[in-house]
Amino acid sequence: MRPAPLTRKVSLGPSSVLAEHDAHGRWLLRSPAPLGPYPARLTERLLKWAAEAPTRSFVAKRAAAGGWRRISYAEALGCARALGAALLARGLSAERPLMILSENDLEHAMLALAALHVGIPFVPVSPAYSLVSQDHGKLRFVAELMTPGLVYAADERYAKAVSAAIAPGTEVLWRKDFAALAATPASARVDAAHAAIAPDSITKFLLTSGSTGMPKAVIHTQRMLTSNLQMIVDCMPFLAEEPPVLVDWLPWNHTFGGNHNYGLTLYNGGTLYIDDGKPAPQLIGETLRNLREIAPTVYFNVPRGFEEIARALDADRALAAKFFSRLKMMFYAAASLSQPIWDSLHRIAERTVGERILMITGLGMTETAPFAICANWEAGRSGGIGHPAPGTALRLAPVGDKLEVRYRGPNVTPGFWHQDSLTRDAFDEDGFYKSGDAARFIDPADPQQGLAFDGRIAEDFKLDTGTWVSVGPLRAQIIAAGDPYVQDAVITGHDRAEVGALIVPRAGVPDTPEMRRFFQRLVDTLALKATASSNRVARALLLTEPLSIDAGEVTDKGSINQRAVLKARAALVEELYAAARSPRVILPST
Repeated sequence: MRPAPLTRKVSLGPSSVLAEHDAHGRWLLRSPAPLGPYPARLTERLLKWAAEAPTRSFVAKRAAAGGWRRISYAEALGCARALGAALLARGLSAERPLMILSENDLEHAMLALAALHVGIPFVPVSPAYSLVSQDHGKLRFVAELMTPGLVYAADERYAKAVSAAIAPGTEVLWRKDFAALAATPASARVDAAHAAIAPDSITKFLLTSGSTGMPKAVIHTQRMLTSNLQMIVDCMPFLAEEPPVLVDWLPWNHTFGGNHNYGLTLYNGGTLYIDDGKPAPQLIGETLRNLREIAPTVYFNVPRGFEEIARALDADRALAAKFFSRLKMMFYAAASLSQPIWDSLHRIAERTVGERILMITGLGMTETAPFAICANWEAGRSGGIGHPAPGTALRLAPVGDKLEVRYRGPNVTPGFWHQDSLTRDAFDEDGFYKSGDAARFIDPADPQQGLAFDGRIAEDFKLDTGTWVSVGPLRAQIIAAGDPYVQDAVITGHDRAEVGALIVPRAGVPDTPEMRRFFQRLVDTLALKATASSNRVARALLLTEPLSIDAGEVTDKGSINQRAVLKARAALVEELYAAARSPRVILPST
């Protein structure tokens, strides 16, 4: 049976590319379409929507009683002006920014909006640095780097972290004090501060995940944010044709949630429903509860989230009918979406509404604000990341046997705050930001078919035969083949004869004979599908101890630091390759 067509009207931008190849083996890729006009200040859009749609909800969050607390555009503007006056009165600046210790909530949303409106830089910090970490080392490092003049801490859960990491004498604002701050009378000083904001004014600092050490504070300017949001609209014009409605859990201390989703909602006059759920067994119920009430027009998530959503939609036809009722696009990022999940979502949509819903993706990073590459067409299969967005110049530079993705454009950061040596090392001789990501052409003979992600350059290694092992694609293969019981895998084999894997099972996977048989079948399947020594998993071992955020093994957003795990679990790697085979090591049956 042929798949149902895409019939919903979804306006998409140009999807072609201009490609040049030079004598050094480098490619320069650009969109043939120009970048559209964008405002000098992001909150010019707040003023626009407060005037044109004052009663429309900008952001909403479920209240304890079960209903939704909503803040309209007019109310958001009033709150931003009042809070802006309070922030200005404290003399905050880039050297004394606002630090936010909070999950996504309405107070967080309004404080960030106020800071944007009056030109005071802010730094939203991962809640994990306060609530998961036991030594608060990363939070302490961030506080010393940023020297905040005001810290917003949501509630008493953050008290231990504040005491451990925030310098004595720093003003701390708690949620219970928020209403008094929001009652500050606005003044002409607020409007003057807004008018004084320039395109290169710093808006915020977003912290990298710290996967290669302590966090870096990525500088974000007004130009970065507004140009990037216009790039999104240029690639997906339908977002500007109808105010988007999002149901979203992605944290605002990361670029996907805090820049992309929060930003495109404000930029296009949409409504963002804060989802307190997460793609984890114990929290996905809250997400499903929200989706039973609110039908999104676009849905953004990471692949793990789409796995949970697909299972729930398949089991609950009423939920599927609500979810797909007005959905125009699904968008995944942060990792590759497995083809079975892609196919499942299309199958459920066809069964529910008689048509497939557009599924697209792209590639970007915190340093590109984040949107940079987008596959804004119906690809038919998972894996492609597309072409550079209008306004972004993309260089593919040979590094070893791969092509490193490098970016230049108005959306690219000027560097890292008070980390000058890191900034110098981050750019090449022509001012392109060196991402560390690798990409390849889907068809080397036809660049128009777009790019595919090709892993992280720093993770790759050689076997003792000199054969390169490409870690990213192999990890993705293991995760897909191990669904639903495998969370991730750490690839081993540097300077050894064979590739191995430390497999990270999902939380709650029991140690039973049935599960042991599952993992044996997984290793057998991987061996049978291998085409060379570089992608044949010859031995595996299950990790039974949880990964540590304090040891740097796992980042605050849940991604695994391969090098840190290999260092911290060196004894397990030795056990994996020991001549006297450990009973915990799984070898292929054939």
